Amino acid sequence: MRTEKELEGVTLLGNAGTKYSDNYAPQMLETFVNKHPENQYVVRFDCPEFTTLCPMTGQPDFGHIYISYIPRERMVESKSLKLYLFSFRNHGDFHEDVVNIIMNDLWNLMDPRYIEVEGRFMPRGGISINPFANRGDADHEALVQSRRNEMVATR
Repeated sequence: MRTEKELEGVTLLGNAGTKYSDNYAPQMLETFVNKHPENQYVVRFDCPEFTTLCPMTGQPDFGHIYISYIPRERMVESKSLKLYLFSFRNHGDFHEDVVNIIMNDLWNLMDPRYIEVEGRFMPRGGISINPFANRGDADHEALVQSRRNEMVATR
């Protein structure tokens, strides 16, 4: 069981009065202590109902966001991540920008060993856009390059 100190800063989980922001809100993100920082393990999120807006037309874009990271000391709390992703609902940006914004926000929030974010967006005008962004610390640079090479080779 987690102690109150370990749960400091987790305010959204279990809160029945949750407010859903429909404008980009990185301040929604919360973290908790990783109880196993000595282990290098992967945390994966599968977010199949992501929506954002085209910055030129204002039309909705629908996508599937995949987030994977190797934590260090802090981990992202999943309800706060859900609310954060929901906050893109009325945010106008290109798919490539959105994926990089998510990756950078989570990198700055948690300081993980490694993180990757992939977006698989529904076709618009007959074209699907599937951006992939990743980042790692010095010890994970080989993984960063390997995953990028894998993404290029599979496309």
